[in-house]
This record gives sequence, C-alpha cells and structure tokens, in this order.
Amino acid sequence: MRGRRRAAVLGSPIEHSLSPVLHRAAYQELGLADRSYDRFEVDEDALPGFIARLGPEWAGLSLTMPLKRAIIPLLDAVSDTAASVETVNTVVFTEDGRKVGDNTDIPGLLAALSEQGVEKVESAAVLGAGATASSALAALARICTGEVTAYVRSEARAAEMREWGERLGVDVRTADWSRAAEALAAPLVIATTPAGATDELAASVPAAAGTLFDVLYDPWPTPLAAAWTHRGGKLLGGLDLLVHQAVLQVELMTGCPTAPLAAMRAAGEAALRARH
Repeated sequence: MRGRRRAAVLGSPIEHSLSPVLHRAAYQELGLADRSYDRFEVDEDALPGFIARLGPEWAGLSLTMPLKRAIIPLLDAVSDTAASVETVNTVVFTEDGRKVGDNTDIPGLLAALSEQGVEKVESAAVLGAGATASSALAALARICTGEVTAYVRSEARAAEMREWGERLGVDVRTADWSRAAEALAAPLVIATTPAGATDELAASVPAAAGTLFDVLYDPWPTPLAAAWTHRGGKLLGGLDLLVHQAVLQVELMTGCPTAPLAAMRAAGEAALRARH
C-alpha cells in the first residue's frame, strides 16, 4: 500500500490519551511523513460501525478501555499473546485487508522491567484485578519462578484472578484488599488499580523496598510511588509501560524493525509536564 497511511487510538474517554504524542514522535524520528495518527472517542456500541467504515489507507489501531475485549469479535485473527488474556490493545491491517489483533501490553511490561534489570523474580504481588492485572499475570508467567499473590476487593475478583492463573500457568494465591500492605514486601509489586486506590498504602512501604511497577502515569508520582522512591526502592511508572507497548505498536503498524524509544519517551514526558 503506497501513499498516506493512517492509524489512531480508540476509546472512551480518550481526550487525555498520550498515544498520539508517542506515535507522532516516532513517525517524525523515522521520517515517515506519509503517516498520521489520531484519536477517536468510540464506545462499545459505536465500535462495529467505526471499524466497518475504515478504508484501505488504515494501517492500525490502538485500543484502550472499554474496547480491549469488545474488539475481538470484529477481528479476522488474534495473536496467541492476546488470546491468552482475551485482551487486544493493537489491531494491524494486513495488505490483504485482514484485521489482526495483538497485545503489546504484555511484552511491553516485560521490556520495561528488563530495561530496569528485572528479568527474574522469586515471587510477586499484584494489586487489583481486571484486564491490566491479567496482562500482568501473563508477563509474570515468563519471569516469576514462584508464587504470585493478588490482592483484590471481592471474592468474585479473587476467583477471576485464580482462573487467569490456571490459564496462564501462574501459581496465583489471592488475598483480601484489607491485607494489601503485605504485598509491599514482595520483590516485585505490580499496581494495576485506579488513581487513589493505593494512596493508603504509602505509609506501609518497607525499609528494604524491592521493585514497584505502578501502571498509573497521571497524576505522577502517586503517593505510593513517591514513598517507594523515598525508601530507595526501584520504581517504574505507567509511562514506562505506555512507551514500551507503543514502541511495539509502531513496529507492527509500520514494519520498521526498531522504533525510537528515547524520542517517544521524551515526547511523553514533555506532554505530561505541559499538563501541570
């Protein structure tokens, strides 16, 4: 396909998405003047019609909430990685017009941890449940040699996380959220909760803190992240995940073998500074 190629991020709400900033920075760095990347407010009801209207100029889509599972029935194929968690955050349009779903959150999370030297852990804790937590479990299946404890607010969520553990080959134990402070002693803690949910834990960060991966990026740092840094622990934030998964999306959507990580991260940091 020659000529202009389009990509975009879809979701609801979408106005605060950093994806356009990251992808456009990559296109500029790679000299891809014929590429554009936009954002569209699309909910689950509007998604089928939006997909049906896309023309041959489209190269790919990024999906955020609440579309990461709603997109699956509209696709021609889904990668093994995405199928493992029933979550698609990336759609690539092939030259023959097929729509292929993928998940770059899982390898993105692993790449972000690897960048910080975290490649194997003996145990881990996950704060929260849901789509991001299942992606975290899928990543931990590759680097955690022992037990993962998921701290959740209901028995329904606990059962869901145990089921994901069985599907993904992870030894998952669940605990009630009232005991979440215990999670902070784990060598790797992945916080997948909404803004404010972990604020109460900031006072419980241990003196010998390990690694915290807090998937939030705005506002940043969270009280938990700030306390973690104060204790000297290793810290990763939502921007680390966002940038690494976007790097993989750019590579999938453009065919370029290596996306410009540094330029994309710098653009994301600048955009976040401009908001405050």
